[in-house]
Amino acid sequence: MGYMLGMKKQQHSNLRNLGELYHYAATEYANEKSFLTRTPDGFDGPTYAELYEDGLNLAAALAEFCALEAREHVAILADNRLEWMLCDYAVILNGAADVPRGTDATREEIGYIVNHAECRIVIIENRNVWDKLVSCTDKLPQVKHVVTMTAFETSHSPWKIHSLPQLVEAGRSLDKAKVLSRLNAIHPNDLFTLIYTSGTTGEPKGVMLTHENIMSQIRNLPLGFEKNDVMLSILPVWHIFERAFEIISIACGAKTAYTNVKNLKADLSNVKPTFMASAPRLWESIYNGIAARIAESSPIRKGLFHAAVRLSATYRNALRELKAQNLYIFPQSMGARTVSIVLALFTLAVTFIPALVLDAIVLSKIRAATGGRLRATISGGGALPQHIDQFFNDIGIPVLEGYGMTETSPIIAVRLPENAVIGTVGPLYAETEIRIVDIATGAVIYPGKDYFGKKGELHVKGPQVMAGYFKNPEATRKVLHDGFMNTGDLVVMTANDCLKIVGRSKETIVLSNGENVEPTPIEAKLLESPYIEQCMVVGQDKKFLGLLIVPRVEALKNLGDTRRAIAENAETQKWMRAEIQRLISAQNGFKAFERIGGFAVLETIWEKDRELTAKLSLKRHAIVEIYADEIEKIYAE
Repeated sequence: MGYMLGMKKQQHSNLRNLGELYHYAATEYANEKSFLTRTPDGFDGPTYAELYEDGLNLAAALAEFCALEAREHVAILADNRLEWMLCDYAVILNGAADVPRGTDATREEIGYIVNHAECRIVIIENRNVWDKLVSCTDKLPQVKHVVTMTAFETSHSPWKIHSLPQLVEAGRSLDKAKVLSRLNAIHPNDLFTLIYTSGTTGEPKGVMLTHENIMSQIRNLPLGFEKNDVMLSILPVWHIFERAFEIISIACGAKTAYTNVKNLKADLSNVKPTFMASAPRLWESIYNGIAARIAESSPIRKGLFHAAVRLSATYRNALRELKAQNLYIFPQSMGARTVSIVLALFTLAVTFIPALVLDAIVLSKIRAATGGRLRATISGGGALPQHIDQFFNDIGIPVLEGYGMTETSPIIAVRLPENAVIGTVGPLYAETEIRIVDIATGAVIYPGKDYFGKKGELHVKGPQVMAGYFKNPEATRKVLHDGFMNTGDLVVMTANDCLKIVGRSKETIVLSNGENVEPTPIEAKLLESPYIEQCMVVGQDKKFLGLLIVPRVEALKNLGDTRRAIAENAETQKWMRAEIQRLISAQNGFKAFERIGGFAVLETIWEKDRELTAKLSLKRHAIVEIYADEIEKIYAE
């Protein structure tokens, strides 16, 4: 298998762009099934040869009937489905770039993105998206053609409407020479996609990703996928994390089955996936479901479960120790390493048989719920809570945490089965170079001497780093310097040569469901309240946003004459909750995930050189550290 994987990597390294990859898959895996959709008789879909042929037909039709040109930007507003991949094929084969977004995009987002990306052709999934698109017609003077994936009635359309199935059919009789010529002309530095990061400022940034960006992810893939693998797709395909793994499945000839939250449990059993890309919220949900069922079970079953988990954790922790896969921020001395190995061997000898028995009786049934063939899953889009990370790995479900961002296509680091250090995001991806920079002094911590345990801002350089933000040179200059991308994340490098994410230096908050939130507009709105002196939104890697509040004493004298008295007054909670709900509301333009789920009222005002900079702006990382206990209470309630 190692030789075959090496051969495939060599073949992939010779491919210059996605168009060539799609052609490669159509010949190398011609009769293998590609992307599968649920049918009354199970999951089914086209072979890679059939998908490529239909993609080529659609590409020819778009060039003929919509006058699609190479290097144009084509909007695809749809969710995970076979037609999404078909449209992606057609756009890429024409040498153009797609601009993807899900059907849950707001009217404002669609209007801004389609206009800013200069899309002349828009492909949409359904009537819901059509209504949003039509509602912002005046903002889209450049749009000329709309392609619909599903049939629905339209009237008084300002654009030329095309049916996707009809275009595919019409393309069968068209000459493909123009499309094939464009495919051969695709340069590695040409864009393959333009992804707009979500935000609350009203002006999301368009991340320009090139063919070389995504091809670097494929040629460096370390997990050894092959055509017998079955992927389960649940994350939004327009996110680069999910999309990268769908492209990887094409490179390996694997099957990808589309599922959703509603059908996930059944599909895990029916599809029996060997791999899936996932988000922290998915594993939180599964963990909570297991915990709820155990809480309702009999005392005997409850006792067996907890005994099995504890014993398996002890056994696997000892096994990880032998493999040097337990987290160590600082290197162990020779003596300490020797002692830890002896203890690990003793623990393995004592726990092996009882752990094996309880695993067969209890834990194997939990693993069976995932289909029984899950070799690994990579969790990304936010930090995996430590206890959940530990739990699933301890019961034999290998959840590997990865780290990256849209701007890096996305992988920067990822845990691997041979280096699965829980509590880290694993070693660096191949061809990736990093600097860890002290945010106070600008000094480079890593590479350097004695870097273990020293926290700094992560800067990344490599073939996966974006070309920049579309039509936004100022934003590009802020994050790209000398080829290094400033991630805005605070990290330490461990003695295991793995990255550990410890915070964020920039303001963007990423919730555990992957939603990106800019806190500044929320804070600005809250500061309109006469009762709030200072505030800061928190919630990195949490389910919801939290808020730290410094109350304004003058406006709340009826509740107390000092901040401490106000903070301790139960009536303050009611006042603040009502004020937050009034200001951070849909009526004021805030989305559901931007609402405040909990808050803490503080007793002291924030001061310069402690919580505030010399310019009196928030020192976010310092505030998070100072008020760690208060933040913890927000999410404990």
